[in-house]
Amino acid sequence: MIQIPTPAQGVLNPARRTRALRGALARGCALCAVMAASPVWSQEPPPSPEENALLLEAIFLQGSAYETEQSPSYAADLLSVGDKDTRYPREIPQSTTVLTHQRLEDGGFTSLDSAMRKTPGVMPLVNDDGRSSIYSRGFEFDAFSMNGLATPLSSLYGLQPDMVVVDHVEILRGPAGLFAGSGEPAGAINMRLKQPTDEFQLKFSGLVGSWDNRRVEGDVGGPLNSSGTIRGRLIGAYGARDSWVDHLDNKVGVLYGVIQADVTPDATATLSIHRRVRDITPSNGLPTYADGTLMDLPVSTFTGADWNYFDNRVTDYMAEVEHKFEDGGHAKVSGVYTKADADMQYAFTGTAASATGEVTRLGWLARDYDQTSMALDAHVSKPFDLFGLEQNLILGADYRSNETTILNQQGQIAGSFNLWSWDAAIPRPAVSYVTRAEADADQYGVYGQWRVKPRQDLTAILGGRLSWYDNEGSTVQLATGAVSAQNHEKISAEFTPYLGAIWDFHDRASLYGSFTEIFQPQTDLTASGDTLKPRTGSQYEIGVKAEPLDGVNATLAYFHIQDRNRAVRDPLAVGSTAAAALGEATQRGVEFEISGAVTDRLQLSAGYTYTDSSYADTERPTSNILEYHAPHHMAQLWAKYSFDERDGWLDGLWLGGGFRAFSDYSSLVRLANGSSTLVRAPGYMVADLAAGYRINEDWNLTLNVNNVFDKKYYERAHGPTTFNFYGEPRNVQLRVNAEF
Repeated sequence: MIQIPTPAQGVLNPARRTRALRGALARGCALCAVMAASPVWSQEPPPSPEENALLLEAIFLQGSAYETEQSPSYAADLLSVGDKDTRYPREIPQSTTVLTHQRLEDGGFTSLDSAMRKTPGVMPLVNDDGRSSIYSRGFEFDAFSMNGLATPLSSLYGLQPDMVVVDHVEILRGPAGLFAGSGEPAGAINMRLKQPTDEFQLKFSGLVGSWDNRRVEGDVGGPLNSSGTIRGRLIGAYGARDSWVDHLDNKVGVLYGVIQADVTPDATATLSIHRRVRDITPSNGLPTYADGTLMDLPVSTFTGADWNYFDNRVTDYMAEVEHKFEDGGHAKVSGVYTKADADMQYAFTGTAASATGEVTRLGWLARDYDQTSMALDAHVSKPFDLFGLEQNLILGADYRSNETTILNQQGQIAGSFNLWSWDAAIPRPAVSYVTRAEADADQYGVYGQWRVKPRQDLTAILGGRLSWYDNEGSTVQLATGAVSAQNHEKISAEFTPYLGAIWDFHDRASLYGSFTEIFQPQTDLTASGDTLKPRTGSQYEIGVKAEPLDGVNATLAYFHIQDRNRAVRDPLAVGSTAAAALGEATQRGVEFEISGAVTDRLQLSAGYTYTDSSYADTERPTSNILEYHAPHHMAQLWAKYSFDERDGWLDGLWLGGGFRAFSDYSSLVRLANGSSTLVRAPGYMVADLAAGYRINEDWNLTLNVNNVFDKKYYERAHGPTTFNFYGEPRNVQLRVNAEF
C-alpha cells in the first residue's frame, strides 16, 4: 500500500505532492526490479508458492501531521494561524514561526512570555512571568487564539496560558484582520492545545532550579471505551519560584481536561475545560534619572511594598464539532467562553530618581477586575475543480463579545525613598474603591477566502470580511453615582480585504506577496463630539519561502506596515481636548528565519529581523502616549546536536546552545502637557546552554543554563518612573521527565 501525504484539510502543496509521488515511483521501480529478477520469467516450470514465496512489506509514506507532540523536529509540517485550514508554511503568504513541542521542551519554557523571549521576530516587554507585553514588528499583540478561537490578551491582568497544555505555538506576523476583524497589526498567536491520545499514556515531570524554583506536572490520557471512539486527557501542573529581585515570587496552578468523541466516522466532537490560577508578588520595575538615563543598580533592587500582591483566575470552556469531507474539505462549529478575574494592590515609584537615587513619592494601585468573553465561529472549507482549475473556498461567520468591570482606586504615598537602601516596610493604604469602569464590546462578521490555481505552480488568494462592532463604556464615581466618562462606539460593515499570491518557482521554493489589513476602534472624541474613526493597520509583504532540505523551513521577507488614523490633538481646536485621526506609525524591515532538521542529528532554529520605526503627528489630546522604537536588529539562534548508537557511550545524550542579540531600543513618552522623555536602552547579547540525557525508554533529564555569562542588561525600557526591568541573571534548572 502506498500513501501520499496530505494536509489535514486544504489543497495539497504541489511541491510536496511531487516529492511524494517521486518516492512512490522509486519504490514501485524497486518492486519491478525484484519481479524482473524472479524465476517466473524463465522457461523452467514455476516453483510452487510455498517454495518461492516473495513477501513484500507494505509501503507507507507517512502523512504530514498537525500535532507536534510526537515529533523530535523544530519545524512543523502544518499550521493554521491566519487561516481556517491546516496548511503547509509555503501556502501562507506571510511570515510565520512555529514553536514545536520539542522546542518548548528543550527550552524549558513554562509560560507564553518565556517562550516568546526566544522566538525569532518577537520581543516581549518583560514584566512578572505571565504578565509581559508581547510585541512583533513594533506593535503589541492584544489577543491570542486557542485552537483558532480568539480570546483577549492583557499583560496587566495576566491572562496568558501555561505551556503545559500546549502542543505547539504558531505566530503570524503582520495584520490578520480577515479572520479576526478588529485588533492590533502585530499579527496573530495561535496555540494548539494538547488533544486526547489514541493509546494510553502517563507522563510526569519535575523541575528544580535557581531562586527556589520548583514545579511538578502530570499528564494522563487515552481511550475511554473499548473501541477508542471516546478519548480523554487530564493535565495538571503546579509551580512556584522566587526571583532575583528581592521580595518577588510567582506561583501558578493549572488544570486542563479534554474529552473527544467520534460522533460518526467523519465527525468529531471535543469538549475541554482549562483552569489556571496565579499568585504573584509583583513589581513595576525601576525608574530612570530625570533625563531618562537608565540607572546602574543591583539587579535585586525592589521598588515596591512588602504588601504588594496580584492574584488572578482564568477558566476557559471550549467546544467544537468538526466534520471532514472525503474531498479534503471540512465544516466546523466551535466556541470558547472565558471567565477571568484579578485582584491586585501594589506600590511603585512615582517619580524619576534624583542624582543620589532618591524618589520623592510612590504611586499605588488597587483594582478588582472581572471579565467574561466569548468567541464563536462557524465555517466550511471546500476544495473543488472548476474550468479545470484547482480551487478552495472558505466561507464563515463569527461572533466575539467582551464584558469587563473594573473597580479602581489609586493614590500616592509621600516621602523620601532611596533606591540604594530600599525599605519595603511601607504603611498600606486602605482600599475603598472610587470608580467602577464598565465596557461591553460585541463584534460579529462574515468572511470568505478563495484560493485558485490558474496554473499548477501559481496560487492566487482573494479574501474579504465585513465586520460590525459595538462598544459601550462608562465610568461611575461610586461615592456619588455620577457618570464621569461615557462612550459609545459603533462601526457598521467595516470591510477588511486580503490579497495574496504564491508562485512555486522551484520544487522547494516559492515566491509570495500579500496585502493584509486590520482595524482597531478608538474612544477619543472629535470637536463635534463624534467618536474617531477606527485605526487601520495595513501591510505589504513580499518574500521567499523554501524547504532547502526535507524537514527544514526557511523564509526571507520584506514588510511595510502603516498604522493610520491614530488619535492626536486636533490642530484646529486650540485649547480643547478634541482629537483628530491624523497620527501615523510606520514599521518596515526585513526578516530571515530557518528551522528544522539540518541533519539527522542537528536541529536548528534561527532568525534575524531588521526593523525601522517612525511616527508622525504624535501629540495626544488628553493622555500620555508611548512611542516604542523596536531594536533595529534582532537575532536569535538555537541549535541542538543529538548523539545515538553510532557514538557508543554517548548514545542518548544531546547538547544545545544559542544566543539572542538585540541592538539598542527606546521608548519616547509624550505627556498631554507637551513634555516628553526619551528612555534608551543599550543593546545586549545573552547566551544559553542546555544538555539532555535519555536514561532509558521511560526516563530522561534536561539541564538548562540561561544567561551563561551572567550578562547584566535592561530587557525592557519604558518611561522615567516605572517599567524598566533588568533581564534575568545566570540561572540553572534541572528537569526530569517520565513517560509510561
